[in-house]
Amino acid sequence: MTQTSLICGSLAIDTILQFPGRFDSILLADQLHKVNVSFLAPTMRTEFGGCSGNIAYNLKMLGGDPRIVGVMGQDNAAYIARLAKLGIPSDNILIKEDAYNAQCFVTADQDGNQINAFHPGAMSYAHENDIARAGPAALAIISPDGHLGMQKHAADLVKLEIPFIFDPGQQLPMFNGEELTTFIDQATYVTTNDYEIELLTERTGLSVTDIASRVEALIITRGEQGSEIYTRGERIDIPAVPATEVLDPTGCGDAYRAGLLFGITNGWKWETTGRLASLLGAIKIASKGAQNHRLTAAEIADKFEAAFGYRY
Repeated sequence: MTQTSLICGSLAIDTILQFPGRFDSILLADQLHKVNVSFLAPTMRTEFGGCSGNIAYNLKMLGGDPRIVGVMGQDNAAYIARLAKLGIPSDNILIKEDAYNAQCFVTADQDGNQINAFHPGAMSYAHENDIARAGPAALAIISPDGHLGMQKHAADLVKLEIPFIFDPGQQLPMFNGEELTTFIDQATYVTTNDYEIELLTERTGLSVTDIASRVEALIITRGEQGSEIYTRGERIDIPAVPATEVLDPTGCGDAYRAGLLFGITNGWKWETTGRLASLLGAIKIASKGAQNHRLTAAEIADKFEAAFGYRY
């Protein structure tokens, strides 16, 4: 049986500008109704990102078989070349020549505050990418993507009888309660962070217990407090793995989700799946950028044994 995981979600380029001062030294509280400011940013870096790209990167590093279902624009060459170098297929990435890649422009000050601008670009055409063309798969994940694309891919996965994880992420506010309830009922698994679960329960009127009863597992991440997996009427607490450094949280949730995909497709117990996911988040946070941590599958297995006292 195939172990392929379909990764539906955004592919984006992040441009990070560093402002060496503090925003509050320039942004005046009583003048915010007429802002016209410029920040000198002596340092700049660009990073490959987007939820599907980040998840696929981590899953490939584990030895998994990710297949991205996403959309890129006319400026796709560098990202496509990177995926080829990593051995991640790009056959199911739709190219929209009349659009640009999704891009996030981040300006950060010395205190870590950020002012961001996000251009969805080609991501808005996710609904035009037919998931059936990606072929058979053991599992899929619907991560943040175009509004219509997330809905279409969920419905199509149900028709194709491919189980999937619903990971609404930062796109959760786009959907109303009825739409979110439909996603939950279509999904096999649901995963959120601690903020998102509050919004999900508020929008749907469903409790954590209600949501967990409708899927095989509900996974809630809580940062340094670890995570929780609700399955078959029980709650499994997953400890956080202490990070060697805390440099950049960008992409930590995506790394965690790659661990979920790897554990589920390999038929692991939830305790082991959750612990691997937690470890990947800790590995990622010690590196700047969402896709710059580099380990072999064997090195990750060694770190897992060191953290938990057994090998997976």
